Amino acid sequence: MTAFQAGRRAPRSAFLPSPVFIGILALTVVSGWMTWTGFGNVKVDVFLLVICGWLLSLCLHEYAHAIVAYFAGDEEVADRGYLRLNPLKYTHPLLSIVLPIVAVVLGGIGLPGGAVWVNHERIRSKAKQSLISLAGPLTNVVFALVLAVPFLAGLGPQIEGNTLLGGADHIEFWSALALLAVLQITASVLNLVPVPGLDGGNILHPWLSPPYQRAYNLFAPYGFILLFVLLWQSEINRYFFTFVYWIAEAIGVAPGLSAYGFDLMRFWSN
Repeated sequence: MTAFQAGRRAPRSAFLPSPVFIGILALTVVSGWMTWTGFGNVKVDVFLLVICGWLLSLCLHEYAHAIVAYFAGDEEVADRGYLRLNPLKYTHPLLSIVLPIVAVVLGGIGLPGGAVWVNHERIRSKAKQSLISLAGPLTNVVFALVLAVPFLAGLGPQIEGNTLLGGADHIEFWSALALLAVLQITASVLNLVPVPGLDGGNILHPWLSPPYQRAYNLFAPYGFILLFVLLWQSEINRYFFTFVYWIAEAIGVAPGLSAYGFDLMRFWSN
């Protein structure tokens, strides 16, 4: 399928970013500038930057599912508005937007949410169906690596453990960036766990035998709740964040810096 053929099936406007996405992108840039310059209450600036940046990644995550589904054969995603990066078009705004934001604010966890609806009957290939589910988590992986680039390049503050080495210029901005990177790592890990109903489980679903697919479909609506309950357990939560911070350190993001960003983001707390 060529790009020209794809363009004949859907109008050009179906691929244009929505005003909602443009607004989120603009707020992310403005809040980043506010955090960098220390404009007003810097804790509120960090909160806005982290939440707007997280919403931006949610839009890109779901867009990745939709665009791969479109080129895999489900042209209906264009009619549903999924290719315009509008989070208000998702099938479950509560699961896709509200709950992930609450999880970020309360626990610093990038929880996956309800996603775009894909008509899998139009996609004949098992590999393509798995690729559609994999596209979202891969977006989070790329986002995490992009956010880690300034730290790997030595532009951010030098942190050893919880100790700041050298100057602390723009420390609030760098801590917010570090927190965003950690959120992308948590989202990547959780989205790849083979839990029914989540991306990790959906990657495996096409390859299951019919009896296992029926059992999978039975438990799929409760996968998100199961994941939430597991993370609520202190021991599992500790192992999870140990693994996440290990990855963060491997890509140059200091866990202590992201923890400081989390404290700043919760501006209402002492």
